[in-house]
Amino acid sequence: MFENQPKGLFALALANTGERFGYYTMLAIFVLFLQANFGWGEGLAGTVYSTFLMLVYFLPIVGGAVADKIGFGRCVTIGILVMFLGYLTMAIPAGSGPAAVAMMVAALLMISIGTSLFKGNLQVMVGKLYDDEQYKDQRDSGFSIFYMAINIGALFAPTAALKLMEWAKTSLGANEQTAYHYAFGVACISLLISIAIYYGFRWTFAHVDNTAKKDKTAEVKQETLREETPEEKADTRSRLVALFLVFAVVIFFWMAFHQNGLTLTYFARDFTQTSATSWTAMLFDVTNIVAVIAIIYATVAAFQSKTGKGKGIAALVILAAIAFLIYKYSALMAEGGTVQLDAPIFQQFNPAFVVGLTPLSMLLFSWLASRGKEPSAPRKIGYGMLVAGLGFVVMIMASIGLSYNLTDEQRVSPMWLVSTYLILTFAELMLSPMGISFVSKVAPQKYQGVMMGCWFGATAIGNFLVQIPAYLWKAVPLTMVWGVLVVLCIASFVFIFSVIKKLEKVC
Repeated sequence: MFENQPKGLFALALANTGERFGYYTMLAIFVLFLQANFGWGEGLAGTVYSTFLMLVYFLPIVGGAVADKIGFGRCVTIGILVMFLGYLTMAIPAGSGPAAVAMMVAALLMISIGTSLFKGNLQVMVGKLYDDEQYKDQRDSGFSIFYMAINIGALFAPTAALKLMEWAKTSLGANEQTAYHYAFGVACISLLISIAIYYGFRWTFAHVDNTAKKDKTAEVKQETLREETPEEKADTRSRLVALFLVFAVVIFFWMAFHQNGLTLTYFARDFTQTSATSWTAMLFDVTNIVAVIAIIYATVAAFQSKTGKGKGIAALVILAAIAFLIYKYSALMAEGGTVQLDAPIFQQFNPAFVVGLTPLSMLLFSWLASRGKEPSAPRKIGYGMLVAGLGFVVMIMASIGLSYNLTDEQRVSPMWLVSTYLILTFAELMLSPMGISFVSKVAPQKYQGVMMGCWFGATAIGNFLVQIPAYLWKAVPLTMVWGVLVVLCIASFVFIFSVIKKLEKVC
């Protein structure tokens, strides 16, 4: 899994892990903060949430263009500094008046602008690592590893947010509104770690950072000024068409997927049981999830290891993780076997499933590739849309018979949401890392920064549309809220397979 990967991949991935931890710590509680602090309804909170997500993913178009002028490294550094100021502003408890709203808007703009300079350009550098002939066949697996690292940060974010809020209330006597700001502040610390990793291991990826190459040689200038041949123009045009067809599908995936911080969080708060028992309760402790992930990775390592020593170490890790889980279960049962559930904690399952399932998905696609049956990146994206639709079919099943005025006795099992997150994660693994890999591979050389920005731009449009189900909340039956998302996912699946030949032609 990790073999024959460039060293720079791991440095860039870990730098992104730190930044994403802070971002998802904020996002796990953001919409609940908007309602608790400002008293806003689901629709208005959803609009602010989706607009922020839109900016976070739309502005990388500008960030990509800036990087083509001043270099990736400078953009990444400036981006982290601007994000730091944004999170620092969010950490200041300013009340709920107009001044507080203004401060929040300013903070969100800084976070969005900083992300635009950081996120997309970091991923462009990852893609450039695989332009090397030695690593070109590892591009898809490399982006899967990079994507997994992002989700390691996201995995711990909900627990960190809830623990910090609990600490602020019990140890510092903070009220509920003020407690949110302590959770926002943790992002500042994670950004410091991120920039330390970036510069500490920069030597592993300095060759793909164009910051030091802005003093272009005469050869590069001549290449820039050279007129494209008709064949080159046609190839560029077909590549751009293929990219924008994929971008069109991506819009609706992210509209559906990012309900995790909005309507799925509302469902967790309003319709899901507030406690869990026995083995179900074990799922809501992040350390138990880490132990399960360790078992998965050790099992994969045991099968791939070519030495008895490697297999033995893997076996010891598996036994230690199992012993830990048995201990945690015994301790849980001794304390009554029940844990209380807060709505944000459900957001740990998507990154947990990404981290846990990535090695298995890589093994599956590697096995298919060895038999010449691996689906192309566009086909994976199409299948991802179909699977995403199935995830919301589960939500339709969970919502049958529920009304917005239900009693606590009518709340449903938390496993409905857990199952939905599992299915949506399968969809995400087929679509998101494969889509980023597709862009880095297909984008014409002179448009790489802008095209990666356009990937985020398509994501931004989808994120802006995230608010639509929030406005349907309480206006139509729950089953119709999820039904809209099912229809959009299936329509996107049909669309991408209607143009599949155009997409595969440029792969």
